[in-house]
Amino acid sequence: MARGRLRIYLGAAPGVGKTYAMLSEAHRRTERGTDCVVAFVEHHDRPRTEVMLHGLEQVARRELAYRGSAFTEMDVDAVLRRAPAVALVDELAHTNVPGSRHAKRWQDVEALLDAGVDVISTVNIQHLESLGDVVESITGVRQRETVPDEVVRRADQIELVDMSPQALRRRMAHGNVYKADKVDAALSNYFRPGNLTALRELALLWVADRVDEYLQQYRGEHGIRSTWQARERIVVGLTGGPEGQVLLRRAARLAEKGAGGEVLAVYVARSDGLTAASPKELAVQRTLVEDLGGSFHQVVGEDVTAALLAFARGVNATQIVLGVSRRRNWQYVLGPGVSATVARESGPDLDVHLVTHEEAGKGRGLGQPPRAARLGRSRIIWGWLVGMVGPVLLALLLRGVAPELGLANDMLLFLSLTVAAALLGGLYPALASAAFGSLLINYYFTQPVHKVLISNPRHILALVIFVGVAVSVASVVDLAARRTHQAARLRAESEILSHLAGSVLRGENSLESLLETVRETFAMESVALLQRDGDLAPWTCVGGAGARPHVGRPEEADVDMPIGDHMALALTGRVLPAEDRRVLGAFAAQAAVVVDRRRLQSEAGRARALAEGNRIRTALLAAVSHDLRTPLAGIKAAVSSLRSDDVEWSDEDRAELLAAIEAGADRLDHLVGNLLDMSRLQTDTVTPLVREIDLDEVVPLALEGMAGPSENVVLDIPEDLPMVAADKGLLERAVANVIENALKYSPADRPVLVAASTVADQVQLRVVDRGPGVPDDAKERIFEPFQRLGDAPRGAGVGLGLAVARGFTESIGGTLTAEDTPGGGLTMVLALRRVPERPQTGPGLPTATTV
Repeated sequence: MARGRLRIYLGAAPGVGKTYAMLSEAHRRTERGTDCVVAFVEHHDRPRTEVMLHGLEQVARRELAYRGSAFTEMDVDAVLRRAPAVALVDELAHTNVPGSRHAKRWQDVEALLDAGVDVISTVNIQHLESLGDVVESITGVRQRETVPDEVVRRADQIELVDMSPQALRRRMAHGNVYKADKVDAALSNYFRPGNLTALRELALLWVADRVDEYLQQYRGEHGIRSTWQARERIVVGLTGGPEGQVLLRRAARLAEKGAGGEVLAVYVARSDGLTAASPKELAVQRTLVEDLGGSFHQVVGEDVTAALLAFARGVNATQIVLGVSRRRNWQYVLGPGVSATVARESGPDLDVHLVTHEEAGKGRGLGQPPRAARLGRSRIIWGWLVGMVGPVLLALLLRGVAPELGLANDMLLFLSLTVAAALLGGLYPALASAAFGSLLINYYFTQPVHKVLISNPRHILALVIFVGVAVSVASVVDLAARRTHQAARLRAESEILSHLAGSVLRGENSLESLLETVRETFAMESVALLQRDGDLAPWTCVGGAGARPHVGRPEEADVDMPIGDHMALALTGRVLPAEDRRVLGAFAAQAAVVVDRRRLQSEAGRARALAEGNRIRTALLAAVSHDLRTPLAGIKAAVSSLRSDDVEWSDEDRAELLAAIEAGADRLDHLVGNLLDMSRLQTDTVTPLVREIDLDEVVPLALEGMAGPSENVVLDIPEDLPMVAADKGLLERAVANVIENALKYSPADRPVLVAASTVADQVQLRVVDRGPGVPDDAKERIFEPFQRLGDAPRGAGVGLGLAVARGFTESIGGTLTAEDTPGGGLTMVLALRRVPERPQTGPGLPTATTV
């Protein structure tokens, strides 16, 4: 049995009309005589969608019980028994209720397709598994129900149901998507214009990529090698020279002339990795092409022309942009050059643009020789000395000491000098040594002697063999030296990267230490990490190491390593070779990670602050809706009773109602006062006026200012207690809140004790109650805003009393802590700084006066 065909209606967001389009397609097929049934369609009480179900056969759903509730799911077995030609299955990413045949609805669809049933389904772009993180970063909502991308990609048809954000929001405002009570919340959260625009772009790009895949698949199946100019794809060939920026800007202008134009920059590198273009220029050009909206690619190939054309045809390019060759006139003797060869072999399907530039005809320039960087100047000098001076000394030695040694032995000795020159100075000193040695052998050791002539043909053959062996040995030795150098360098790089990776995993590197490591590793004078907010914004230094870190544009430093679009490492001291930039790139990536970690930590701190603010606001709303309404309700009831004409109130009743109004007003004033005090503490607007005061003055005032009765309080404050440094008003409010809290939880027959004493350089005020106490793990939590452990037996509040008390206490330099009361209960310890006693100014004057 042939597998069924899958058609998917893809939308950017709920409400764009996917289900409506699916039902419309079902009606069209039914009218054509196709056996079409509704396996599962959810209309979500949308009238227009519900109307579209009329006239279509619906398969009964399966009822399932889960956790005491009844649910309905698609009955896969019933659909298979019905065996329709086409089945409509809505919400492909839906998770089935436990007990269903499959865990996910897309698995139900797979079962229908395997049975030969064609399926039409719907899905939103946010439900694709690969886009979960992207959608969460855009909307702030994590999608729990997802479908694998491969399931959607395998669909035979994918149709995008598109709608502008403005049109979708109008549809929602008219009540065509959600009920009226949900519209405002949806429009202000998930369905904001920015969210919808980003989701729409995701959907369009995803479908565009799918269209490209279809096109590439079709071209591959039919063996089509020519370019189909469906849209402009412009390939820019880069050499690493300074003309690359001119080529990229020219290609960008060409791409702008056609809708949907795309720029792809490509650099062809040698497979052995021994030669490379200017890494600094390539890095700048890579950043430029990304800024222009294109992409950078690097391919490996020995034949630059073939590799460039293969890449262009592989990406279905329509144009190639190349620069006019930098070769000098005499160099064209060696060949026509890459530009001319590409233009000749591109064929009729690829347009080749040759762009003139200032570097044309000036030669390529060699830059810093890599051999000098690899071997060092001293080794190269010794190589040339051994290769050129050594043969002269050897010839003189052989002529004077061992003239009869034989030509074969003489050649072996000269060959040893060539090998030594290769080991020390590389290939060029060895080649010069072979050539110079052959001339000396010819002049001193072959007949006729002292003439550059050879009479014996065998000597000619021996001399040719000597030169060939010398050149071959020199090449092999030089290649082995280079490979050894590469292996040592790769080992050093691997050790550096291993250390860097270990430090990353351990989270040890700070930005400053990382930049200092970069400076030490590459022996630089200074290293700076530069960042900017936008393409036109100035660069700023976010971190540096060494003397006078670079603070200008990254391109002005000796070495710059771009990190994304708006960040770069700038190094001063020397120019780095290409092989060093690979390791520098790893350090640059880690620097970006450190900066991102700093940013995320800062954002996390702000998020915690916002979360705390939201928690306080939520609790405040609860307090306003409950705790503040309670005294208001009492006041309103008493006032309504007094205003009533139906009842004749006695003087005692009238006095009682007025007392209730006064008590409710006092309680309301106290609650509002605590809220205002907490807001002052949250915004750091509390400015204490600290001066010397006596506790025996503050505590009685605190008792008088309490909202509730204070008869059940026992004071034990010695008259000779030292003075403390505090703000009288703030301390009075803090003491009143602490005593009020103790009265709420202390039994009626056990009074609250308020006692003061001197401990070292502090004066401690202890408020002792005999209530139920507080567990150790909650002793700090009770000082947080809107915290109420259990129910207060008498009175009610919003849970701000102790938070305000601690805040005021700490603002005047004191501390407020909670301890267990021996025998049961809780003791609040308010510790204040003691004022040192002043020396007496005259005889007979007391040190303190008690009023």
